[in-house]
Amino acid sequence: MFLSHSHKDHTLALGFAQLLQDAGCRVYIDWLDGEMPERPNKETAARIQLKIKENDYFVYLATENSSKSRWCPWEIGYADGVKITDRIVIAPTRDRSATYGQEYLGLYRHIDLASDGQLAVFDPNMSNGRYAKTIW
Repeated sequence: MFLSHSHKDHTLALGFAQLLQDAGCRVYIDWLDGEMPERPNKETAARIQLKIKENDYFVYLATENSSKSRWCPWEIGYADGVKITDRIVIAPTRDRSATYGQEYLGLYRHIDLASDGQLAVFDPNMSNGRYAKTIW
């Protein structure tokens, strides 16, 4: 899965990626990709587009930093155009409202901890979800 996040949240992204890996996911993080250019350019955008397409799921780590990022909103907009909606998942980090900082993020499923501590994916406006390990 492609993990969209602000580079300012790299520690949080690595920790969240570990949770996803523990649930059986292979996680792609752009700055760990040895083929990514050192400085963002047209090749960077093309590689990100390729990786979003190649990965079955797109997960957006919703933080204050990602909402202010120049790349994160572009990435989710691109993912929305090339993926079915069920393959886009929001990982909220600030609050439990339906918008997670940006109103349009409420259109997508979100991932959170279930009452037993396991990762679960919830449809918009639903309180019951499915365990993440049964989805990916």
